[in-house]
Amino acid sequence: MNRPILASIHTEAFQHNLNRVRALAPESKIWAVIKARAYGHSFNAAIEGLASTDGFALLDIEDARWLRQQGWEGRILLLEGLFHENELDLAQQLDCDLVVHCETQVQWLEHFEGKAHMPFNVFLKMNSGMNRLGFKPSQYRTVYHRLHAAGYHLHHMTHFANADQVDQQPSVGKQMEVFSQTIEDLDAPTSLANSAAILWHRNALGDWVRPGIMLYGASPTGKFADIEHANLRSVMQLHSEIIDIQELNPGDRIGYGGRYEATEAMRVGIVACGYADGYPRHAKDGTPVWVFNATDDGAGLSCPIVGRVSMDMLTIDLRNAPKAKIGSVVELWGDQVPVDEVAQMSGTIGYELLCAVAPRVPVSIK
Repeated sequence: MNRPILASIHTEAFQHNLNRVRALAPESKIWAVIKARAYGHSFNAAIEGLASTDGFALLDIEDARWLRQQGWEGRILLLEGLFHENELDLAQQLDCDLVVHCETQVQWLEHFEGKAHMPFNVFLKMNSGMNRLGFKPSQYRTVYHRLHAAGYHLHHMTHFANADQVDQQPSVGKQMEVFSQTIEDLDAPTSLANSAAILWHRNALGDWVRPGIMLYGASPTGKFADIEHANLRSVMQLHSEIIDIQELNPGDRIGYGGRYEATEAMRVGIVACGYADGYPRHAKDGTPVWVFNATDDGAGLSCPIVGRVSMDMLTIDLRNAPKAKIGSVVELWGDQVPVDEVAQMSGTIGYELLCAVAPRVPVSIK
């Protein structure tokens, strides 16, 4: 028998979340962002569950090649453009759209001999205030005219730095003002909104939206409560089982470093999941783990982690779960325990946990 840990990917949840994006941005086309192996959910699951998207957005041209080999005929956007000039021919063969964010990429396109045969769709990126990738507004119009003169099909693009700051004053309005003023009279489609903007700034969507984390059922802010209104579904359920139970006396300590000390007699369950599986080592005592069929009436119950997460195991408090036993199924995150709650208890965000599920964890696509 295999070790009992399993990441189940539910493609109908992907479709549900994509439908929610369409409901929130009904006049926009959708780039479904599937970088980082579809945020750890696998490309196979993403192309099945998100098949009705208008296009896929990713980073690596080899991933674009794989999509074409699987039969995807829709649009593909390379979110950071090309990393080397010698990728131009392949990008053209694969019919990719390109983000262009720096002078070097502009020069590659200007000198590309194949542009007369089939010019790229170019998403020209403006640095409207994030100061990561893109052309400053003072440079943008000149670059736009150069690429337009070279025969490329231009789109305007920017990225919001803090659209997810729902409790503070985000810079979305200021960035939008800079963006709108800079592209005035430059007629081309626009791409603006990430997940946070789709959820909370629907006056800043553009012709193409770029949902990422919301497609996977997690929150751009890292707080599940912030997205409860959006009716999203968790796509990944990370399950395992209790593989042993220990009976502790008052004063007994648990795990490496003895971080947790029992204050009374208690049962603790040992779960087959650790940081080598991608579970955060820094999860605090109290981080929830859902135990199915844990009580006398057969109900499930949230049981807190006690003690430090180790490489292959973690330990949970079973004092309120009398029916929990060796072989009981647990959910580390998913429908019962939002990944954002685990992340908050671990000093990180749900994005990181989803992307960090280890290769040794089997994946089931449902």
